[in-house]
Amino acid sequence: MKKAIARTVLALVACAGLTICLSAQEGDAKQDVKDAGHATAHAAKKTGHAVKKGTKKAYRGTKKGVHKAAEKTGEGMDKVEDKTADHPKL
Repeated sequence: MKKAIARTVLALVACAGLTICLSAQEGDAKQDVKDAGHATAHAAKKTGHAVKKGTKKAYRGTKKGVHKAAEKTGEGMDKVEDKTADHPKL
């Protein structure tokens, strides 16, 4: 999960750097700085969305695991209760 986020951020930063390099050849430094700021903001938003998605996925997986474990524990308790119950001898 962290590797995917790191790769996404690295790719976005590389794209932003490439944009800056290509724009620098055209001239207007002020516009270049604006473009870099917009690219950085876009990268931060994408990273935030990726983190949110990963957090939700982890939360839901944990919740599912806890409920499954609780269910299996209940089944085990029932099985032990059945084995230890007094059975009439025939």
